[in-house]
Amino acid sequence: MNQTSKSVAVFCASAVGTNPAYKAAAEELGRAMGQRGIGLIYGGAKIGLMGAVTDAALAAGGRVVGVIPHVLVDLEVSHEGISELHVVDTMHTRKALMAQKADAFLALPGGFGTFEELFEVLAWQTLKLHAKPVVLLNVEGFYDTMLEFLDVCEREGMLRGNLNGFWWRRRWMKR
Repeated sequence: MNQTSKSVAVFCASAVGTNPAYKAAAEELGRAMGQRGIGLIYGGAKIGLMGAVTDAALAAGGRVVGVIPHVLVDLEVSHEGISELHVVDTMHTRKALMAQKADAFLALPGGFGTFEELFEVLAWQTLKLHAKPVVLLNVEGFYDTMLEFLDVCEREGMLRGNLNGFWWRRRWMKR
Protein backbone atom coordinates (compact mmCIF):
# COMPACT_ATOMS: atom_id res chain seq x y z
CA MET A 1 0.00 0.00 0.00
CA ASN A 2 1.47 3.37 -0.90
CA GLN A 3 1.68 6.39 1.39
CA THR A 4 -1.52 7.96 0.00
CA SER A 5 -3.61 4.81 0.38
CA LYS A 6 -6.23 4.80 3.09
CA SER A 7 -7.25 1.97 5.33
CA VAL A 8 -10.22 1.34 7.58
CA ALA A 9 -10.29 -0.90 10.64
CA VAL A 10 -13.55 -2.83 10.55
CA PHE A 11 -14.96 -4.23 13.78
CA CYS A 12 -17.55 -7.00 13.38
CA ALA A 13 -18.71 -10.39 14.58
CA SER A 14 -17.01 -13.75 14.28
CA ALA A 15 -20.55 -15.06 13.66
CA VAL A 16 -22.89 -14.24 10.78
CA GLY A 17 -25.96 -13.80 12.98
CA THR A 18 -29.54 -14.76 12.23
CA ASN A 19 -30.33 -12.06 9.69
CA PRO A 20 -28.85 -12.64 6.19
CA ALA A 21 -28.66 -8.84 5.77
CA TYR A 22 -25.68 -8.73 8.14
CA LYS A 23 -23.56 -10.93 5.90
CA ALA A 24 -24.81 -9.10 2.81
CA ALA A 25 -23.76 -5.77 4.32
CA ALA A 26 -20.33 -7.14 5.23
CA GLU A 27 -19.87 -8.42 1.69
CA GLU A 28 -21.06 -5.13 0.20
CA LEU A 29 -18.64 -3.20 2.40
CA GLY A 30 -15.69 -5.48 1.58
CA ARG A 31 -16.43 -5.29 -2.14
CA ALA A 32 -16.69 -1.49 -2.07
CA MET A 33 -13.46 -1.14 -0.12
CA GLY A 34 -11.60 -3.47 -2.50
CA GLN A 35 -12.93 -1.70 -5.60
CA ARG A 36 -11.97 1.71 -4.21
CA GLY A 37 -8.49 0.68 -3.12
CA ILE A 38 -9.27 1.21 0.57
CA GLY A 39 -7.29 -1.22 2.70
CA LEU A 40 -9.13 -3.39 5.20
CA ILE A 41 -7.67 -3.89 8.66
CA TYR A 42 -9.55 -6.38 10.78
CA GLY A 43 -9.27 -9.07 13.45
CA GLY A 44 -7.70 -11.71 11.22
CA ALA A 45 -10.37 -14.43 11.38
CA LYS A 46 -11.82 -16.44 8.51
CA ILE A 47 -15.23 -16.93 10.15
CA GLY A 48 -18.43 -14.92 10.55
CA LEU A 49 -18.82 -11.37 9.33
CA MET A 50 -15.05 -10.98 9.60
CA GLY A 51 -14.60 -13.69 6.99
CA ALA A 52 -17.37 -12.27 4.79
CA VAL A 53 -15.98 -8.73 4.64
CA THR A 54 -12.48 -10.09 4.07
CA ASP A 55 -13.35 -12.53 1.32
CA ALA A 56 -15.35 -9.85 -0.53
CA ALA A 57 -12.51 -7.32 -0.25
CA LEU A 58 -9.99 -9.87 -1.53
CA ALA A 59 -12.28 -10.91 -4.41
CA ALA A 60 -12.50 -7.24 -5.43
CA GLY A 61 -8.70 -6.96 -5.50
CA GLY A 62 -8.36 -5.29 -2.10
CA ARG A 63 -5.52 -5.36 0.37
CA VAL A 64 -6.39 -6.98 3.71
CA VAL A 65 -4.36 -6.82 6.90
CA GLY A 66 -5.37 -9.09 9.76
CA VAL A 67 -4.29 -8.78 13.37
CA ILE A 68 -4.98 -11.83 15.51
CA PRO A 69 -3.78 -13.02 18.92
CA HIS A 70 -2.01 -16.40 19.24
CA VAL A 71 -4.94 -17.88 21.18
CA LEU A 72 -7.22 -17.49 18.15
CA VAL A 73 -4.62 -18.82 15.73
CA ASP A 74 -4.37 -21.85 17.97
CA LEU A 75 -8.15 -22.32 17.61
CA GLU A 76 -7.61 -22.43 13.82
CA VAL A 77 -9.73 -19.41 12.97
CA SER A 78 -7.05 -17.24 11.33
CA HIS A 79 -7.50 -16.37 7.66
CA GLU A 80 -4.50 -17.65 5.72
CA GLY A 81 -5.37 -16.04 2.38
CA ILE A 82 -4.99 -12.37 3.30
CA SER A 83 -2.36 -9.87 2.20
CA GLU A 84 -0.70 -9.60 5.60
CA LEU A 85 -1.30 -11.36 8.93
CA HIS A 86 0.11 -10.09 12.22
CA VAL A 87 0.02 -12.60 15.06
CA VAL A 88 0.24 -10.81 18.41
CA ASP A 89 0.34 -11.83 22.06
CA THR A 90 -2.82 -10.19 23.43
CA MET A 91 -6.14 -8.64 22.49
CA HIS A 92 -4.80 -5.31 23.78
CA THR A 93 -1.87 -5.50 21.37
CA ARG A 94 -4.28 -6.42 18.58
CA LYS A 95 -6.41 -3.33 19.14
CA ALA A 96 -3.41 -1.02 19.44
CA LEU A 97 -1.88 -2.28 16.17
CA MET A 98 -5.20 -2.06 14.33
CA ALA A 99 -5.67 1.51 15.57
CA GLN A 100 -2.13 2.47 14.59
CA LYS A 101 -2.58 1.15 11.04
CA ALA A 102 -6.09 2.57 10.44
CA ASP A 103 -7.11 5.93 9.06
CA ALA A 104 -10.71 5.39 10.21
CA PHE A 105 -12.86 2.88 12.12
CA LEU A 106 -16.12 1.25 11.11
CA ALA A 107 -18.39 -1.13 13.03
CA LEU A 108 -20.79 -3.65 11.55
CA PRO A 109 -23.07 -5.80 13.70
CA GLY A 110 -21.25 -7.74 16.39
CA GLY A 111 -21.13 -8.80 20.00
CA PHE A 112 -19.05 -7.95 23.06
CA GLY A 113 -15.76 -7.78 21.15
CA THR A 114 -17.19 -5.43 18.54
CA PHE A 115 -18.80 -3.23 21.19
CA GLU A 116 -15.58 -3.10 23.19
CA GLU A 117 -13.51 -2.15 20.13
CA LEU A 118 -16.02 0.50 19.07
CA PHE A 119 -16.29 2.09 22.51
CA GLU A 120 -12.54 2.03 23.03
CA VAL A 121 -11.84 4.02 19.85
CA LEU A 122 -14.66 6.41 20.81
CA ALA A 123 -13.07 6.86 24.25
CA TRP A 124 -9.66 7.44 22.64
CA GLN A 125 -11.29 10.01 20.34
CA THR A 126 -12.86 11.76 23.33
CA LEU A 127 -9.44 11.88 25.03
CA LYS A 128 -7.98 13.27 21.78
CA LEU A 129 -5.66 10.28 21.40
CA HIS A 130 -6.77 10.23 17.75
CA ALA A 131 -8.90 12.35 15.43
CA LYS A 132 -9.89 9.56 13.06
CA PRO A 133 -13.49 9.09 11.93
CA VAL A 134 -15.57 6.44 13.71
CA VAL A 135 -18.53 5.11 11.71
CA LEU A 136 -21.32 2.73 12.67
CA LEU A 137 -23.28 0.84 10.01
CA ASN A 138 -26.62 0.23 11.65
CA VAL A 139 -27.63 -2.69 9.45
CA GLU A 140 -31.42 -3.07 9.56
CA GLY A 141 -31.58 -1.30 12.89
CA PHE A 142 -29.20 -3.67 14.69
CA TYR A 143 -27.87 -0.79 16.82
CA ASP A 144 -31.13 1.17 17.27
CA THR A 145 -31.44 0.54 21.02
CA MET A 146 -27.74 1.30 21.59
CA LEU A 147 -28.13 4.60 19.73
CA GLU A 148 -31.18 5.42 21.85
CA PHE A 149 -29.10 4.70 24.95
CA LEU A 150 -26.33 7.00 23.70
CA ASP A 151 -28.96 9.71 23.21
CA VAL A 152 -29.92 9.22 26.88
CA CYS A 153 -26.26 9.45 27.92
CA GLU A 154 -25.88 12.67 25.93
CA ARG A 155 -29.11 14.15 27.30
CA GLU A 156 -28.08 13.27 30.88
CA GLY A 157 -24.74 15.07 30.46
CA MET A 158 -22.54 11.97 30.54
CA LEU A 159 -21.09 12.41 27.05
CA ARG A 160 -21.06 16.22 26.95
CA GLY A 161 -21.04 16.50 23.15
CA ASN A 162 -18.45 13.78 22.66
CA LEU A 163 -20.53 12.06 19.98
CA ASN A 164 -19.62 14.79 17.49
CA GLY A 165 -16.96 12.59 15.82
CA PHE A 166 -19.16 9.50 15.74
CA TRP A 167 -21.15 8.98 12.56
CA TRP A 168 -23.92 6.50 12.01
CA ARG A 169 -26.85 5.83 9.80
CA ARG A 170 -30.07 5.21 11.66
CA ARG A 171 -30.88 2.43 9.17
CA TRP A 172 -28.58 0.69 6.73
CA MET A 173 -30.50 -1.58 4.35
CA LYS A 174 -34.12 -2.59 4.86
CA ARG A 175 -35.91 -5.82 5.66
